Amino acid sequence: MAIFRRLFQGLLFSGKNGGAAGGGQQRDRYWRMWRNTVLAVSAVSLIPLVFMTAVNYYQFQRALKVEMAHPIERVAAAAKHSLESFLEERIGLLRYISEREALDRLSDSAELEAIHKRMKNTFGGFVDLGLIDAEGIQRSYSGPYGLLGKRYGDYAWFNEVYLRGIHVSDVFLGHRQIPHFVIAVKREGEGGQYHVLRATVDTEVLSQRLRSVGLKKGVDVFIVNREGVLQTPSRLFGGVLAKTAVNVPVNVGETEIMEDYPLKGETYLVGYAYISQSPFVFVVLAKTADLMKGWFTIRTEFLGFLGASMVVTVMLIMTITSAWVRRIREADLRREATQHSAEHANKMALIGRLAAGVAHEINNPLAIINEKAGLLADIVNATGGIRNPEKMLKQLDSIENSVKRCSGITHRLLGFAKHMDLRSEPIALDALMREVLGFLEKEAAFRKINVNLDVPEVLPTLVSDRGQLQQLFLNIINNAFDAMNNGGRLDITIRRADGGSVAVVIRDDGCGIPKQDLDRIFEPFFTKKAHGTGLGLSISYGIVQKLGGQIRVESEVGKGTAFTITLPVAAR
Repeated sequence: MAIFRRLFQGLLFSGKNGGAAGGGQQRDRYWRMWRNTVLAVSAVSLIPLVFMTAVNYYQFQRALKVEMAHPIERVAAAAKHSLESFLEERIGLLRYISEREALDRLSDSAELEAIHKRMKNTFGGFVDLGLIDAEGIQRSYSGPYGLLGKRYGDYAWFNEVYLRGIHVSDVFLGHRQIPHFVIAVKREGEGGQYHVLRATVDTEVLSQRLRSVGLKKGVDVFIVNREGVLQTPSRLFGGVLAKTAVNVPVNVGETEIMEDYPLKGETYLVGYAYISQSPFVFVVLAKTADLMKGWFTIRTEFLGFLGASMVVTVMLIMTITSAWVRRIREADLRREATQHSAEHANKMALIGRLAAGVAHEINNPLAIINEKAGLLADIVNATGGIRNPEKMLKQLDSIENSVKRCSGITHRLLGFAKHMDLRSEPIALDALMREVLGFLEKEAAFRKINVNLDVPEVLPTLVSDRGQLQQLFLNIINNAFDAMNNGGRLDITIRRADGGSVAVVIRDDGCGIPKQDLDRIFEPFFTKKAHGTGLGLSISYGIVQKLGGQIRVESEVGKGTAFTITLPVAAR
């Protein structure tokens, strides 16, 4: 959150107005407004986006898993059909031979061998063939092993054939030590007698059937019995008769698919299919990670889209909120400036009313003094009996000049109460500045203040009010003198400015003005000086405004203050 606060301050409090309207409390208020708005709008915008993306993510993942399960299910169904057809074909063949061939012929080993040979040539996979009587004794045999006369009466499969009429065994090694399985069918005879025709089938024919399924590389297919023992080799679990880690489900229908099946630290998609009339279960294993490779790409795109959308949304919200808070701040600045101007105008109006009353009270006695002085001058001129009339008239002239001077002062004081017309005249600004400095020459010499005036060789002539400019510069230079210690330095620079204006920069090396007071120095009666009235800069501000110019101040405590007054060349 600290990073966002620095970003917010960089967005909102940079630029020329960065320090305005901006105490710590106001900054905190704007920060809370920005933060709460960004959080609220982001929540309203991003929560539905995240929710919809999560829903789409889940639905697409489920749909993809279903699509992945379909090929596995089709393979399991196809393998089930193929293996069942294979077994039904062999079982049907044995039943056909058992029913169609005469018992005497089947009991003859030579005849049985001829039948066995035709079976191998036509169908393949039959290792041997034998006829077993009701006592469980093998009466005839065709095959590579000497099993003639072998007794099977105590074997469980023999009883199963007696009860069900058919038996398909698990794969086993037996005397041959070669994986094979047995198919046996029952033949009913006269008088309740029966015989069993038994054939041994090589498991290689099952493996060939599985290899013809045609699956992608990395997919493992094999056959197990109900206990999970391999009936055909497995790429994952090894050779025939090895125990697998696959748990064969009970009561499987046509096919069954299990997702995310854990095996050897990974997950697999497992398909099962029970082969009817046999103990065999077809199993297909496909690694989930291999099947989900396409999904990983899609997932990356999903998450990338979500992340990019969230970043763009948040950045857009932050930008819009910053603009909105900035406009609120600018409105606050304008309101504060308007309020400040209104307060300043109200104070100036109050001063004007006070000045008008004072000027009126002074002007009345001054008018009487002026009239009486004129009357005395007339009496002196009309009467010849007065000694030294020239001296008397000279004293009366001094009184009249003093009255005029006081009248001029009160006349300017009335400027606070009503608008006074400016008396514009051509003014050489450098000469005017030297006149003002002449009034302060003795104080500067006494205090050893070094005053430097920098004026360009060519300077335009101003058309303005001489008396107003004299008062303006005198007030500011007086303030500079008050701020400086003895032996200080005052630099006055006059230069051309943009827009047909002239700029006057008055820079001192005095004590400077605190930052918190800069916005108030032009207010009436605001002063930090023990003997000041707080009217000098206020009057100067009013003069600059009347002349159509601008005044700007820069100050640093302990280093000094610079006033920049920009005045139009032509009168306004």
